[in-house]
Amino acid sequence: MLYSVSSGNIEFSADTFGAELHSIRFEGREYLWQCGDAWKRYAPVLFPFVCSPADRSYRADGKDYKMKANHGFARDMEFEFAGAQADSIEFILRDSEETLTQYPYNFELTVRYTALPNGVKVENIVKNTGEKTMYFYLGGHPAFNCPLADGEKFEDYDIVYQQNEHIADPAGNVLAENGNTLAVTRSLFDNDAIMIDKPNSKAVTLKSRKSERAVTVKFPQSDCIAVWSPTGDDRASFVCLEPWTSVPVYADDEYPDIEKKPHAVKLEAGKVFSYAYEIEVR
Repeated sequence: MLYSVSSGNIEFSADTFGAELHSIRFEGREYLWQCGDAWKRYAPVLFPFVCSPADRSYRADGKDYKMKANHGFARDMEFEFAGAQADSIEFILRDSEETLTQYPYNFELTVRYTALPNGVKVENIVKNTGEKTMYFYLGGHPAFNCPLADGEKFEDYDIVYQQNEHIADPAGNVLAENGNTLAVTRSLFDNDAIMIDKPNSKAVTLKSRKSERAVTVKFPQSDCIAVWSPTGDDRASFVCLEPWTSVPVYADDEYPDIEKKPHAVKLEAGKVFSYAYEIEVR
């Protein structure tokens, strides 16, 4: 079921399925990709994995497990509507027989969206409700319209990092050395998502060169930021700005046991882990 919030100039909506944002409108303009043929998602929540381990398989407590899909299971599950305030909505997912076949931990995942003056704050709150330490990866995958303004095209945009970075694609091609700007082109993503591990930046912007339209994702808690759009598909008029707790789980494939994966978040029994980022639009 879809729930909506309207606060000042911001309107947004999110669905109980996947606790996924479906719309962010500012002054009547839509900023979120609207789930077209090029990619049938809006802004999925990635939990308990970002991407997948090899063959989607791993071990926990000495037992073999396999995820049914990429990016874990949260994005494809029905959440419970947990309530609304004048400026926010909240959803919750708990472990179940279905999750326990893939992931042997008891948890509560709360996803909360709160209106900002010119955007939305996204909070993901994981509670370990079991009696043993749990391990996970967590992140966002919001897709933003590109172009954002009438009369513009995909190639009229830049990706601008808050600070200078060493930026390379997955094939090792250096895209910027001590720089902060990438021109958006279809070929930019020929080798898949562009990730920066432990970036200097705590924000990244998709920005028009021809107008004032832009989207900024602020990610103060993230140790990895990814940027992605499908390559070679002109229908894909969007760019994803993806804040993750760390590099994806496949970066830890040399450690089959989840307890030994160095980038996994470790959460002791009864403890809570909160992860937030902000989307600002103009």
